[in-house]
Amino acid sequence: MKHLTKAILIGAALATAACTNPSRFGGDDASRGAGGPGTYTPGSVDDPASPAYFSARVGDRVLFAVDQSTLSAEARVVLDGQAKWLMDNPDYLAIIEGHADEQGTREYNLALGARRANAVMEYLVAKGIPQSRLKFVSYGKERPLEICSEEACYAKNRRAVTVISVSSLTG
Repeated sequence: MKHLTKAILIGAALATAACTNPSRFGGDDASRGAGGPGTYTPGSVDDPASPAYFSARVGDRVLFAVDQSTLSAEARVVLDGQAKWLMDNPDYLAIIEGHADEQGTREYNLALGARRANAVMEYLVAKGIPQSRLKFVSYGKERPLEICSEEACYAKNRRAVTVISVSSLTG
């Protein structure tokens, strides 16, 4: 009986090993994240076609000066990367969120957030992204990243954030 159990276990191990052929579905290992050098897990921060990569590696936000909606040189560098990513990944849409710090009235900050988001959208359109893939919304001062009455907090809240979503036009 001992030998029969061992034979069954060895047979099961061999059968399982035969099912782990990494090329059984075709394609290269990089597309499946096999773990070798230069590979990634699909959808991960290392996958160049994933929204996680966009946020972490390309950059999903740009900052603005006080009461301004003009894009700085640093902002344009980030937006150039966003435009390239969006061109390389046409199945995604982008929603640009405009934000402001807590100074000023709610109405003023909603309008300022809209100007900031629109500045980002216009820049991306000028770089070749179809306007049909872009939308913008203003949150004004309603969604702060930091809450305190110091310039360091205010500076983080004066921003436009590009949020990536899957296009409903595909499929």
